[in-house]
Amino acid sequence: MKLRQLGRSGLSVPPLCFGCNVFGWTVDEAASFRLLDKVLDEGLTFLDTADVYSRWVPGHTGGESETIIGKWMKLRGNRSRIILATKVGMDMGDGKVGLKADYIARAVEDSLRRLQTDVIDLYQSHKDDETTPQEETLAAYDKLIKAGKVRAIGASNFSAERLQAALDIAKTNSLPRYESLQPEYSLAERSSYESALQRVCEANGIGVITFFSLAAGFLTGKYRSEADYGKSPRGQRGIPKYMNERGMRILAGLDAVAKETAAEPASIALAWLLAKPSVTAPIASATKPEHVDTLVAATRLELTKDQVARLDAASA
Repeated sequence: MKLRQLGRSGLSVPPLCFGCNVFGWTVDEAASFRLLDKVLDEGLTFLDTADVYSRWVPGHTGGESETIIGKWMKLRGNRSRIILATKVGMDMGDGKVGLKADYIARAVEDSLRRLQTDVIDLYQSHKDDETTPQEETLAAYDKLIKAGKVRAIGASNFSAERLQAALDIAKTNSLPRYESLQPEYSLAERSSYESALQRVCEANGIGVITFFSLAAGFLTGKYRSEADYGKSPRGQRGIPKYMNERGMRILAGLDAVAKETAAEPASIALAWLLAKPSVTAPIASATKPEHVDTLVAATRLELTKDQVARLDAASA
């Protein structure tokens, strides 16, 4: 699988990042191991998780996904083959939230312990923390990089203005800069990224790893009416907002390209993202090993300029 450079981090990553938020939530430990074995066999060595996954599940405290990944890497002895990305900053309860230096110092140790590793390849600010000076946050990351606990840093859920400010602060103060951004971006959600955020990323050589790349599963094509909402735990939460005239137009566009390429709608939706010059690696997840084949197919599918243009128009 041809690798791509993630910003200026020095990290070489596959063109698709496997999202591990389902581990310990909709996928138990044994099934998670099977999924991880499959993605690694297919060359999808870039794994994305977060400390907060899956705190929203009743009885969970957060860290469930990291713990499963850590157990798997330990059991398989394959840490050196993995590009490991996790995040900090979301509310973990008991005041554990945000991007203050003392909290980052504690949170990274918790993540390293759960992941059973000495180093995190990409450590990301899960969301902006406007109550903490960005100088303080970047200086905390600087200590982690110098200590060998983190290789590179990234941001998620930042506005264009705050991301640019962080880049300027890093340059002025000789601090590490965010090398990647996780924005929500898909055929179904374009406006939040395709504006100032995209311009900042392109102007500064920032790697882009998109989340909700399949719009909570809507772009797989399995949701066509309200009767389909029950097909997954995410269906009733995330799908209804796409069930409108535009959403149906997007699905029709995907169906048309599917006939031309003999590819599944999900593969086409991911290939559309990969055709965007500023996108490094969409994040996509799976709950069954056979679903991984659809993700892999996306990395091998090259849409024509006409197909991309028609999908652009359908999702405009």
